[in-house]
Amino acid sequence: MTGHSFVPLPGSERGPVPGSQELGAVDESRQIEVTLVTRRRAALSRDLVEGPATLTPEQFAEQHGTDPADLELITTVLTGHGLQVTAAESGARRVMVRGTLAALSATFGASLRLVRSPDPVAGQDMVEHRYREGGLQIPAELDGIVLAVLGLDDRPQARAQFRRAPAATARGAAPAPTAPVPGSPAPTAAAAPTSYTPPQVADLYQFPAGTDGTGHTIAIVELGGGFGSSDLDPYFAGLGLPVPSVTAASVDGAVNQPGQDPNGADGEVLLDVEVAGAVAPGAAQVVYFAPNTDQGFVDAVTTAVHATPTPTVVSISWGQSEDSWTAQARTALDQAMADAAALGVTVCVAAGDNGSSDGQSGSGAHVDFPASSPHALACGGTSLRGDAGTGVISSETVWNDGATGGATGGGVSDTFSLPSWQAAAGVPPRTGAAAGTAAGRGVPDVAGCADPQTGYQVRVDGQSTVIGGTSAVAPLWAALISRLAQSTGKSFGLVQPLLYAGVTAGTAAAGFRDTTSGSNGAYSAGPGWDACTGLGSPEGSTLATTVGGGQAAGSGA
Repeated sequence: MTGHSFVPLPGSERGPVPGSQELGAVDESRQIEVTLVTRRRAALSRDLVEGPATLTPEQFAEQHGTDPADLELITTVLTGHGLQVTAAESGARRVMVRGTLAALSATFGASLRLVRSPDPVAGQDMVEHRYREGGLQIPAELDGIVLAVLGLDDRPQARAQFRRAPAATARGAAPAPTAPVPGSPAPTAAAAPTSYTPPQVADLYQFPAGTDGTGHTIAIVELGGGFGSSDLDPYFAGLGLPVPSVTAASVDGAVNQPGQDPNGADGEVLLDVEVAGAVAPGAAQVVYFAPNTDQGFVDAVTTAVHATPTPTVVSISWGQSEDSWTAQARTALDQAMADAAALGVTVCVAAGDNGSSDGQSGSGAHVDFPASSPHALACGGTSLRGDAGTGVISSETVWNDGATGGATGGGVSDTFSLPSWQAAAGVPPRTGAAAGTAAGRGVPDVAGCADPQTGYQVRVDGQSTVIGGTSAVAPLWAALISRLAQSTGKSFGLVQPLLYAGVTAGTAAAGFRDTTSGSNGAYSAGPGWDACTGLGSPEGSTLATTVGGGQAAGSGA
């Protein structure tokens, strides 16, 4: 554009999509909406993110949102490039910009084309999307003001972290043998498969009595699929529970679409809603549906965190290896979760279902994002054996059913540094290309039942089935957080400083069942924190005292 100057946008570089098929040029006359993430008017202090103090949404917007002068400048500059600012949210630091693909491409320096590539949710199915490689630019006047431009490339960003039980397991037969996770020993021979209702899992983990989440809101982020009363009504009736309040919210044009694919995203959505609702039936749920793109993911989390009323906890069961994200999208999502901490919201995220490799080619170790964010409570998985009648656990090991059966994610972040609250936990050094660099954030923080061969009884698109995966652990912990909040009379925001308080390497943490047996590939379980199950699975009644400041839990509802 004559008369305009531009600067590179740091962190916007895109790599190729493996297995993509070229389809041709985009229709440059087509109009789309992109998301711009802006700078804060003042940085969040560490004390605000990690400490007990929180801000109201109004205080947050006033102190840490987008400066009105920045919003005015963005509008003026982009209007001069033939674009339209359709929405601006100061607190969420988000500006929505609409224009033709030709105008957007020229302004932000994107060379777009259409491709078809594998859908990470539906396995071998292919999905058509816009595609770019390399970095973006922004008008020079906005340098340092606009930190991310999301939505030009709308490739699928994340996969759902759930695993269905084999058909034989669901019928109660012995499971077929599976191959080990690459780089791991063969999975140990499993006992006869079993399954539990979500309330039975909560009872085995001694969730605080007299609580059901009443007075609290659980936000759930979904990137596809849907739910309906035809599943929820009979499912909760079968458990003898009231149907919880579940509301669908649309983000970036995505909507609740139940009945599309019981083996795809519907399984994720109904697992999340049914686990959270069965364990915390008194909590209200808001399910945010967004497109499975980096723009959709960031917008969904941002919308949920800054919603009114402010949720107590957000549950996320979607993710992808850290290195599959652009730096700008990864930073934007991490900052949205830092916002959550400042607002008193806990964000529970599944740690992944593909062992220490996180499903990446080669034998290297990778962790899943957004679980690897230090502002997320990363949730790993175990194989749980117990008597649902007596509430007694007989054994609990690292979930590892082999490469075809899945294993809990976990490891050390190549992107995020070691948080202060995790410094004494015994996180091992980084490996591979990042070896020798500063210590990284250890994943996961906590764990829970995830093995589909000891999985959760749920209902999906009219069929009763058994599902596991760390997808189930995120809503399980989200429900627990809502019950702990009810019990203690407070929300927690970033709860890790409380959970890790006094933790040292090789020592079990108060309020947790320490899992010491098993491996997820590159890492093995042992006493204390480990990169398979974190601090361990919950002892809910003890945790109520731990996070309540040493006071016993109240009677609740």
